[in-house]
This record gives sequence, C-alpha cells and structure tokens, in this order.
Amino acid sequence: MNAAGADAEFALQGQGLACAYGLGPRIFSGIDIAIRAQEIVCLLGGSGCGKSTLLRALAGLQAPTEGSVRFLGAPLTQPHPRAAVVFQQASLLPWLSVARNVAFGLDFKHQPRIDAERLQARVRQAIAAVGLAGKEHLHPAQLSGGMAQRVALARALAREPRLLLADEPFSALDAITRSEMQELLVDVVHQWHTAALVVTHDIDEALLVADRILLMGRQPGDQGGSIVREWRVDLPHPRHAHPAELTALRLEILAELHARRHGAQPA
Repeated sequence: MNAAGADAEFALQGQGLACAYGLGPRIFSGIDIAIRAQEIVCLLGGSGCGKSTLLRALAGLQAPTEGSVRFLGAPLTQPHPRAAVVFQQASLLPWLSVARNVAFGLDFKHQPRIDAERLQARVRQAIAAVGLAGKEHLHPAQLSGGMAQRVALARALAREPRLLLADEPFSALDAITRSEMQELLVDVVHQWHTAALVVTHDIDEALLVADRILLMGRQPGDQGGSIVREWRVDLPHPRHAHPAELTALRLEILAELHARRHGAQPA
C-alpha cells in the first residue's frame, strides 16, 4: 500500500511521541499509535502513566516534545474542527439551554462556516442521537449527571467529527448510567462512522466498548509511560452476551498488570 493509501486507512496516527515538562522527567516516550476509521480504541492504564497527556497531544491541545501526529493524513499541530474531545466533566454553560450548549462553538472562527438552518439541523440530529429529543429547552441545573454527559457527547457530535477523543468520560457516573453511556458510545461510533480513542482505568469498560485495548505502563527510569501491550477484542456487541470470553480476557489483562507491578517478566 502506498503512503496515501495508508493515510486514508487511519483517522489518527502518532509516531515517536514523547512529552516532558521543561527539564523534568518524561511523562511518556516512544509512543506509536494508529486508529482506523470507525474503530474504538481504549487506552488503559493506572494513574500517572501519561494517558491524559497523550490524549491531549493526539487532540492537538498540547504539542509533544518529540514525534508527530497526523489526522486524516495531514500533520496535526493544533485542535482540528473534525476531532472532538469529551472530558470527564460535562462542563456545560449553566445559562444556556441544552440546544444552545450543543450549538456552542459551531460558529467559532476555526469551525467551517455553515448557515443557521444547517447549524440547527446539526444540533437537532446530535441531540436526537444521544436520546434527548424533547429536552432541548432544559438548562444544566435541570439535568442528571448522565443527561449532562449526553449533552457533552451531543456537543461533540454536532461538529460531525471524524474522530472522538474521550478522557474518562463516564467515570463520575453511577454504574447503571455508566453502562447506558458505554452502550451509547458504541452506537454513536457505529452510526456516525467516526473513530474513537477512549482513556480509561476501568478494565471492564475497555472490554465492553473497545475494538482494541492498549495498555499503558511506566518505563524504568525517567522515560515515563509507554504502550506495553495490545489486545484485540473480536466479540460482537452487546458484549454482555459473551461472559466467558470477557472473563478470560479480563484475567489475561489482570495478569499482565500484576506481572508488571511486581517486576515479573510478562507473558
């Protein structure tokens, strides 16, 4: 495959990525990562291994110290209007309705220009996609935590993203709402034909949503975090229908984590 064809296969590519603050130790280094179109990749790892910093570098929110990022085949050096980020907190503007929160930012200078009719159509479609049709007039104070996070996801979808980057997006939710949001994420990626990178520390969440799981761990010395293992999850959705396979893979991931934590040679 030629270079153009290889680029077309991937929504996002990072090569030789490293990041450090000033002269301090590296947060991560030696990162090579590629996410295919319509693929969900979960970046799994414990606190302090550099997951969130890597996501910010891949989103163009923070320049890596070393290496390069390509989005849709072109170099990425700043946030791109077709790459949307969802954070742990919904961060809705309390004085705006659901509809206006979803529309917020669509008319910023870095966004492609669209007319008012098309903007409103995008907003309606995004709100319907996350199951909040009829709630457009509500304000953040009237929303549950799960509803607020749905609005945050709709705000990202209104940008018609080719890539969705999510940093622990459901960790603050209760177990039932979190499960619903995980299913919604999978549905949205499949229906909107986008790719997704989800940062999580939850093995079960990764198993339930990801096509691939990348394990990030600390390297010896001051080299910071790196991607140390990868698993492909070749199970159809919904994954709850395959408990034996999920349990086996979960135990394999736990064994890898245990081995690395105690300095044993991973299998």
